[in-house]
Amino acid sequence: MRTQYIFLLYFFGLFSLHAQTLTATFPSMAGELVRFGTFQGIQSKTLDSVRVGSNGVIKFNFNTDKPSIGYLITAENKPYFLILDKNETIRIEGERLSYPESITILEGKQNRAFSTYASEHPRREQALSAWGYLEKIYVYDSLFAVQQVPATAIQMEKERIKREDLQYLKNLDPRWYVSWYLPMRKLVSDVSTIAQYRTEEIPSTVSAFRSLDYTDERLYRSGLLKDALESHFWLLENSGRSLDSVFIEMKVSIDSMFLHLVKNQDRLNEVTDYLFDLLERHSLFQASEYLALKALNETSCTLNSDLAKQLETYRAMKKGNVAPDISFAKNVKSGLVPIPKKLSDLKNPYTLVVFGASWCETCKQEVPKIANLYPKWKAKGLEVVFISLDETKEAFEQFVTPFPFTSYCDYGKWNSSVANDYYVFGTPTMFLLDQQRTIVLRPNSIQQMDAWVDWYLK
Repeated sequence: MRTQYIFLLYFFGLFSLHAQTLTATFPSMAGELVRFGTFQGIQSKTLDSVRVGSNGVIKFNFNTDKPSIGYLITAENKPYFLILDKNETIRIEGERLSYPESITILEGKQNRAFSTYASEHPRREQALSAWGYLEKIYVYDSLFAVQQVPATAIQMEKERIKREDLQYLKNLDPRWYVSWYLPMRKLVSDVSTIAQYRTEEIPSTVSAFRSLDYTDERLYRSGLLKDALESHFWLLENSGRSLDSVFIEMKVSIDSMFLHLVKNQDRLNEVTDYLFDLLERHSLFQASEYLALKALNETSCTLNSDLAKQLETYRAMKKGNVAPDISFAKNVKSGLVPIPKKLSDLKNPYTLVVFGASWCETCKQEVPKIANLYPKWKAKGLEVVFISLDETKEAFEQFVTPFPFTSYCDYGKWNSSVANDYYVFGTPTMFLLDQQRTIVLRPNSIQQMDAWVDWYLK
C-alpha cells in the first residue's frame, strides 16, 4: 500500500508539474460558448468547450508536454492565438476575442512577447512597403532621381526598420517556443508582400522554406504547417518566372522536403497528401506528377493505401501511357451515337473519358456542362464517353438519359473494374485519349478541356 501511495503521489506530482491554466476575462461575452484547441499537423484539435460565466470569466486547464500554439474561438470564427508552454500560466482580459486590439496579457511572458510582436511587425511591414514605393520613385523617376539626400534617407530608414524587427526576435529567450515560432510566422506571413513589393528577397525566402524540416515537432504543433506549404509553393508560382522554370524550382523544393520527410513515415504521408492536393487544385500537374512519383519510388517509408492509390494514378495513368481498353457489354446508354462494343472501336481522333456519378454533387454541375459543349467538341473530332460509378440501374439511367454521348455503368461504384483499371479515386475524373488510347491530357476542369479544344482542334 505504501508503494502504491508513493507512486500515486509521484504520478500526480508529475501531472501537476505540467498542468497549465488559462484564464480569460471578457465581461461582454457572458454566456457565449468558447472553444479551446491546439494543432496537430494540418489539422486542429478542440481540447475543451466552455461557456463564459456571468462574471465574464472562463478557465481552461490543460497539459503541455511539448510547447505548441493554442487558440480560443467563438461562433464569430475569429481565433485568438496563444503560446502554450510549460511553466507559463496565462491570464488575459479584453472586450471580445474577435477584437485582439482590446486584449491585454496580464500574465504569461511568452504571450506578452507574442502579442507585442504581432502588433508591431505588421506596422513595420507597412512602413517598409511605403518606403519601398517611394524609393522606386527616387531611383527611376527622372524628376526625383537627382535628389540623393532623400534617396539615401529612405534607404537608411528601411535598414533601421529591418534591424529593429530582427533585434526584437534576437532578444527573445532562445529557450522559449515563441523564439522559434515568431520567425517562422514572419516567414509565412511576409510572402505576399515580398512577391509584390520586395522581389529582391524572393531567392532568400525560397531558400528559407527549403531549409525547413517538415518533420519538426515545433512546426507540427504550430498551426503553420499548412501555411508553410501553401506559402512556399505560392511564392514559387508567383515569382515572375516562366512556367517551365517554376516547375524546375518546385522539383528542387520537393527534393529538399523529402530529405527530412523520408525519416518520418507519418509526416511523409500527411505532407505529401496535402501538397499533392494543393498542386492539383492549382493545376500544377507537372509538379504533382513529380511529387507522386517521388513518393511512390521512396522505399524507406510506406504510404497509406488511400494515398498510394491516389498517387499511383500518376505512375500508371500519366501523360504518354496507353489507357486500358473498355468493353461495353451491357448497361450502356448510347445518347446520339451508335453503341460501340469497346472503347477502341471509336475512330474519332480524340476521346474524353469522364468518370462520375449521380451521387457526386460536383458531377451534377459539371457533366451537364460537358453535354452542352459536346456538339462543338464532336464537330472538331472529339468524342465523349461517360463512365458512371452509380450502384443501381435506376440512378444510372435517370442521371445519363439527357446526355448525348455514350454512358456506361457496371454498378460497382469504387469496385468498378473500369475505375480500378484507370486508378480512379475521385469524381469527376477525366482522361483525354488519342485514337491509339495514348493519354494526351488529364484535364482538371471543363474549362481547361474546352480551352484545349479551342487551341488544338481549330
